Amino acid sequence: MTHCMNAVGKIFLRHCLFMQSSIIIIGKQEGGETLTKKLSELALLIPDSEIIGDDISISGIEHDSRKVTAKNLFVCMEGAHVDGHNFIPQATAKGAVAILTTRKNFMPPENISALIVPDMLNALAVIVPYFYDYPSRAMRVIGITGTNGKTTTTYLLREIFKSAGFKVGLIGTIQILIGDESFPVRNTTPNVIDLQHLLNDMRAKKIQIVIMEVSSHALAEHRVAGVEFDTAIFTNLTQDHLDFHLTIENYLRAKCKLFDMVSRHGRKKNKTAIINVDDAASDEILKHCLCKKITYGLKNFSADLRGTELEIKSDGMNLFLVPASLFLSLHITGLFNVCNVLAAVGAATAENIRADVIKTALENFKSVPGRFERIFSDAPFEVIVDYAHTPDGVKNVLETARQIVTGKIITVVGCGGDRDHSKRPIMGKLAAELSDVVIATSDNPRTEDPEKILDDIEVGIGDKIHERIVDRRAAIFRAVELAEAGDIVLILGKGHETYQILNGGTIHFDDREVAKEAIDEDLGVRS
Repeated sequence: MTHCMNAVGKIFLRHCLFMQSSIIIIGKQEGGETLTKKLSELALLIPDSEIIGDDISISGIEHDSRKVTAKNLFVCMEGAHVDGHNFIPQATAKGAVAILTTRKNFMPPENISALIVPDMLNALAVIVPYFYDYPSRAMRVIGITGTNGKTTTTYLLREIFKSAGFKVGLIGTIQILIGDESFPVRNTTPNVIDLQHLLNDMRAKKIQIVIMEVSSHALAEHRVAGVEFDTAIFTNLTQDHLDFHLTIENYLRAKCKLFDMVSRHGRKKNKTAIINVDDAASDEILKHCLCKKITYGLKNFSADLRGTELEIKSDGMNLFLVPASLFLSLHITGLFNVCNVLAAVGAATAENIRADVIKTALENFKSVPGRFERIFSDAPFEVIVDYAHTPDGVKNVLETARQIVTGKIITVVGCGGDRDHSKRPIMGKLAAELSDVVIATSDNPRTEDPEKILDDIEVGIGDKIHERIVDRRAAIFRAVELAEAGDIVLILGKGHETYQILNGGTIHFDDREVAKEAIDEDLGVRS
């Protein structure tokens, strides 16, 4: 049977849904009762949708058949390699009572209903936040977007808000944190189903502040739909993800969406945009900021927040913030981290955190996994692991190393497979120009031939004397072997990652572990 409704009925139901949603939100915050929605409630939100079968109640939305529980709506996502429709038997066996699909004339299994929608991403962007009663409204949400600096800035802010006594959630590239409880991640920003489920869990656990990396993919694919942001940060824009966005203009347009979102009228007050005005893309970003703005920078003297009197050292840095008149002595180092600190200070200020709390938190902060992370040892040279996997990231790390090195810079660099090919020669060129020794190697080749990836990198390296070692472990060992007293070995591209993706599958691989093994072996040989 097809469930349908006339125009008068739809208007009446919309009024009922508004009243019901308001009641449930209050109930969830105070009592945490079980979420349920009728299929007709969800259908009402999607023009040209259709229900096949009974108008049943659902208790959850899942796109992974392994996670389905009783009375769930199973979402049939159709991707390049996997079609969710193939997993309908598994989903219904685990208790799914309804199917979400875009297939017209779809006939669900017996005793199973279906909701047919014209466009899957647009439908999920509307129905999933509604189903979970918009959990972001119950907490302050800080979103950070930009090519580089997102992860470090999230961790700096987490330290600040924890020091201020808040219960903090973090969603990012390295991990998800609910308080001090850690969970693994698959994407920088989870898809809309996983994200809303996660925010709902955070609301139930009384999280007060959520700090979140917001990728350009997430913005383009509506993954953060229904999230009410309170503060949004723009770090920078440099070449990356052109395999997905195709042009830098499209990439920038995706980033701008976060500032459209923070500028919208919502349930919460005090919305602020934090903008790096040293970056050329800031002019366009600012056009989308119809809310309070705090600008920051090192070069732009009109910025609201600036870092001065910089002292960059191998084990930290000192700086003075103006006009805040705040002196900071930090454990992290590098000009790029000065910008991350400024972004964090701006966001913390926007959220009314006191200056003395900010200072104490930042000065206690040690490091972020895989971000200019020193490998401590008895070696007479430094080994540093960094996630730098874009031209700007490589440039920033190498320029910081040049400021503190007394000997040579030996750089191990690779590029990911099945990703933007155009940045490979640029990264090779930067490594050649800013290093003394370059070793080109594999990153995550994925389905590509690693030799072909190295060919692309070598176009940029040009005539610079270098070594080409496909095996990443061997490349790291060779870099350490070449190092002498006063040198810095930079191992770039994978940072915190503990795996390598090859055509034959995924293997365990941690640059930090391999570097320690190489150092231990080298010290044994030299002794």
